[in-house]
Amino acid sequence: MITEHIFRAYDIRGIYGVDLSEETASKLGKAFSTYLDGKGKELIVGRDVRLSGNALEDALIKGLISGGCNVEEIGMVTTPILYFSTVHYRKDGGIMVSASHNPPEWNGFKILTKDGFICEGKGMEALKKIAMAEQFKYSTLGRLEKNTRILVDYENYILKRIRLERRLKGVFDPGNGSCSLLIPKLFDDAGISVVALNSEPDGNFPAHPPEPTRDVLDTLSKVVLEEEADFGVAFDGDGDRCIFVDERGRIVLEDSVLIMLAEQFLKEHKGAPIVYEVSCSMSVEEAIRSRGGKPVLSRVGHTYINEKMLQEKAVFGGESSGHYYFADLYGFDDAVFASLKLAESLSKRDERFSEIIDSMPVYLTRSGNFDCPDEKKFRVVEDLMHELKEMGYQLFTVDGVKVIEPNGWFLIRPSNTQPQIRLTVEAKTKDDLVRLEKFAERKLLDKIRS
Repeated sequence: MITEHIFRAYDIRGIYGVDLSEETASKLGKAFSTYLDGKGKELIVGRDVRLSGNALEDALIKGLISGGCNVEEIGMVTTPILYFSTVHYRKDGGIMVSASHNPPEWNGFKILTKDGFICEGKGMEALKKIAMAEQFKYSTLGRLEKNTRILVDYENYILKRIRLERRLKGVFDPGNGSCSLLIPKLFDDAGISVVALNSEPDGNFPAHPPEPTRDVLDTLSKVVLEEEADFGVAFDGDGDRCIFVDERGRIVLEDSVLIMLAEQFLKEHKGAPIVYEVSCSMSVEEAIRSRGGKPVLSRVGHTYINEKMLQEKAVFGGESSGHYYFADLYGFDDAVFASLKLAESLSKRDERFSEIIDSMPVYLTRSGNFDCPDEKKFRVVEDLMHELKEMGYQLFTVDGVKVIEPNGWFLIRPSNTQPQIRLTVEAKTKDDLVRLEKFAERKLLDKIRS
């Protein structure tokens, strides 16, 4: 029996042994092959390091093959490698068995087709309906092949696109997650002296959880200082997100990394589009414009940013959560490639990492979550949008409602996964921050109560 709540906005996810089982995985495989009308479809399947991954992957593949799909299994990889291989090998789709940064007992499925990601509003509802009703189509069995060359193919592809002008030293913490498969070899081959922490793949995540939290970064910062490294980077469990520290051991804001990488790409691609999302700092748009680039605003989430990357033919994109997207990788996000590109950027500049970051404007921000039932949160935000529009404010409504003033902005956005509405405020001065926050909070609370 498949439980409804495992179907989420961007993927399918739950606790192994509670929400997910081999039976669930098999039925999802049958449902996806039915969704694709699977006879003869060519798919890639991979998994991260989680202990339940092998069993779920095997069951998923059996379900896919029963619907006539031909499966190429690439085994344990990062999520970005699964995305990369799906397009690079010209397949009809791919499924990654992963729960990203969730605790070890979780697992899930990230699904990609030629038309983009399966997500809310783009196929997830249809897939869910097939799976819940068990309305599966069967076919002549598809075939299974195992791909043992994927890591070599990926590394060769990546290294052709990285050119360091001087050797750097970096501290890397994959947290026993999927990026452990690439550390230290890939970075050493790129010209980086590697200090590796927690670099053995282990689905128990013995060193720390697969989410790069403040405690994780404190340890990373300490080692960067001890080793006199040029930078440090911590990866999440499946390798699509990373957080940096500079040579002084300070955590670097994701928006600052986005600006730094955007500057590098705009030197190489004059006037190119750069994608960013609605919760990014206004300094991101300012930096893109000041360097002659075309800023492209997107909804939050890898599904939407990948789509914008392809639509706009953008060379680079990023989120304030530490996801970075590259035209070189077919518009997908990849934390390993992001850390290599950052090292490349550092190697081409005379300043230290901290000096580059300190030269960027930093504005004041605040954020908070407000409880609101799932059945009301979208209506609350929509009503606020109409009210604020009538009041004459400049609005962006690609994802929630964002009010923009010369010295600041606020964003009111419903959570895709929780019964909450999130408020984010940014301003250039403390007075503007307080004023915008009070106004937005009062409007939001009044609307929730009414």
